[in-house]
Amino acid sequence: MITRLVTVQNPEGLHMRPADKLVRAASGYQCQIELERCGQVADCRSMIGLLTLGAPQGTQLTLRAQGPDADLAIEAISRLFDSQFDDH
Repeated sequence: MITRLVTVQNPEGLHMRPADKLVRAASGYQCQIELERCGQVADCRSMIGLLTLGAPQGTQLTLRAQGPDADLAIEAISRLFDSQFDDH
């Protein structure tokens, strides 16, 4: 399993548009991909799961991936967070 801390940087937090981009990105990988906040875990392929994390700007999340392309998934999803999901 590969883990990395990511930070929600966009001012509106992890809302519908970024969550949709995250689901679409995660769906392109074979590995299991999750985000965790304060013990609550969400599958990155679940829009509802991501939105229930309630992650406003500045929230640190633990990104985890396990499977054959986990390293690629971690890199791609980390870039989405770094780019503020191109939502600025």
